[in-house]
Amino acid sequence: MKHSIKCLGLLLLAFLTLEACSNSNDTIKSKSQENSSDELEKANTKVKKGLVLLDDNGKIGNIFNNNGNEIGSVNKYLWQASLEILYFLPIKSADPFSGIISFGEGKVPGGSQIYDATVYVSDPALDARSLNVTLRTTSGLVSLKVKLEVENAILSRARQLRLNDSDF
Repeated sequence: MKHSIKCLGLLLLAFLTLEACSNSNDTIKSKSQENSSDELEKANTKVKKGLVLLDDNGKIGNIFNNNGNEIGSVNKYLWQASLEILYFLPIKSADPFSGIISFGEGKVPGGSQIYDATVYVSDPALDARSLNVTLRTTSGLVSLKVKLEVENAILSRARQLRLNDSDF
């Protein structure tokens, strides 16, 4: 009985989601029919700001925001540096819009201790306050000193990536 109620709830949720999407498309169509071609072009330009997955040619568009330093809503240099510094851990999930990278269990090359980590990039700024790393072992959380060393390594690498991009 509980299973059928859950299925019914999921089906209702899916229906409501599809209905909401179809209503928003109808609204967009009716507004675009009222606008002249110049106004329609301006509206399309406004929609393309920020994240564009497919451009007008059907090719993958630019996933970086307007200033080029952000991916989703986080700093691309901190994001890339986190992936490079913790390369020995497998990635379980990564969401550039929330800024969370979840790593699975792995060993440091040449080490025997098993680690897993979660990185949270909370801001588009290339700043220490934008980065939070949680590093765990099988026996619990690592010491604050180790955590700070990993965060500093990520920050240093992010600064190097930014300098390389800037051609200083």
